[in-house]
Amino acid sequence: MSLAPRVIGFDADDTLWHNENIFAAVHARFQTLLSRYHDQETVAKTQFATEMRNLELYGYGVKAFTLCAIETAIELSNGKIAADEIRELLRLGREMLAHPVELLEGAESTLAWLFPRHTLLLITKGDLRDQERKLEKSGLGSRFSGVEIVSEKDEAAYRRILSRRGVEPREFLMIGNSLRSDIAPVLAIGASAIHVPYPLTWAHEHVENLPESPGRFWAVKSLREVPALLSAADDRAPRAEASG
Repeated sequence: MSLAPRVIGFDADDTLWHNENIFAAVHARFQTLLSRYHDQETVAKTQFATEMRNLELYGYGVKAFTLCAIETAIELSNGKIAADEIRELLRLGREMLAHPVELLEGAESTLAWLFPRHTLLLITKGDLRDQERKLEKSGLGSRFSGVEIVSEKDEAAYRRILSRRGVEPREFLMIGNSLRSDIAPVLAIGASAIHVPYPLTWAHEHVENLPESPGRFWAVKSLREVPALLSAADDRAPRAEASG
């Protein structure tokens, strides 16, 4: 399949703007806060296990992380965690929610190049209010014809989005940093995808293997490479001969 999408979907966190680095910084502070109870590795493993246990109920995002951090702190301290320490965890959560939106290199220029050529959709998962806030603060909202904030990005979610918008999988390309959320389910439904890796990746977003996808999957180092990739594909696409 040639790379000639009618509609292009973009992930938000760690594709258009930084996100995981904020979580990593707070994880480090959380581990320091609990250092008098357990070592860093134990804190990290317990926090991740708590997040996975609560994922179906809490979903993704800062609020879910904060609730799980409080639960982890109570568990690892055998209930001895002080009210002031829980208050500090809540403060860290509010700090994350108020963090400035910092765009990734190439985000603005790539969207500006794609905007007149393709229909663009923002497809992201997480807390509704937080994702809406970040999109507004990013200044990128006007580039998108539609915004989809979903609780999970799996095959069913992508099928629903495309069906509702009258888009065939063969007409769709997804761009994102997460192999689990942005790439694997998109390839599985017969669409195309471009992987733009981010230096930090949450363990839950790792996948071992991708679906078979000849001619439908590309990897780049930066968003800045996307226009050239699409231009090259367009140049290679066969042109209908003019009748005369």
